[in-house]
Amino acid sequence: MNENYDAFAVAISTIFGAVIIGGLMAAAIAFGERDAFFFALGAATAAWVAGYAIFFDRPRTFMVLVALAMLMSIGATIILAF
Repeated sequence: MNENYDAFAVAISTIFGAVIIGGLMAAAIAFGERDAFFFALGAATAAWVAGYAIFFDRPRTFMVLVALAMLMSIGATIILAF
């Protein structure tokens, strides 16, 4: 893993949380899909907390939170697609 944990945590929180999941939330609002919005909101929250897991040196917690964020993002995408 990268030795500069702070920069890595900020990159995860900013890029994954703001750009990708923010787009999912905007699409869910535009299409009126409440469930997709809440999945995207949950994914954004998990990605945000994952940044703090890096700060506190919790690699397993980080992996679980990133996996949870990915699953919720996939769920939001599936809801929007169908």
